[in-house]
Amino acid sequence: MERMLATPADAEIILKFYELRTETLMRQARAWMTGEFWPNTAEEFFSVAQNGADPHNAFFRQVITYWEMGAAMVLHGAVSAELYVDCNAEGFFLLAKFAHILEPIREKMPTFMNKTSELVNRFTAASARYEGALKSVEARRRKFQPSQEWHVR
Repeated sequence: MERMLATPADAEIILKFYELRTETLMRQARAWMTGEFWPNTAEEFFSVAQNGADPHNAFFRQVITYWEMGAAMVLHGAVSAELYVDCNAEGFFLLAKFAHILEPIREKMPTFMNKTSELVNRFTAASARYEGALKSVEARRRKFQPSQEWHVR
């Protein structure tokens, strides 16, 4: 992929995207998704993701939809892929966080994080960002769950 300079319009989109992340409820949802929600099995994942009665279901949906929307903007050419990847790591982190159970998740939820996955498959920088996230997630799981074996797939 030939490197292209981002436009001022791209920068405005990225800044607005960042601004949305700072909204109070979104910050709470993101903190829960990145820091507290660490399912070890697909069943643990689905107990929140497919359970509207779970108080964290809305957080889950808000955060996943947010990052998939950002990835979709890149894939549809609304914002520079290079600028988006340079400025955003969390969506790749979340995809990496669920990598060990992604297959059973997609059996029930076939489109789960498909846009972020497509970014990883289409753009070298996104792939590198994801690989770094996989290493970070693996280290974090080992630190906080040392008794459970976990492998990146």
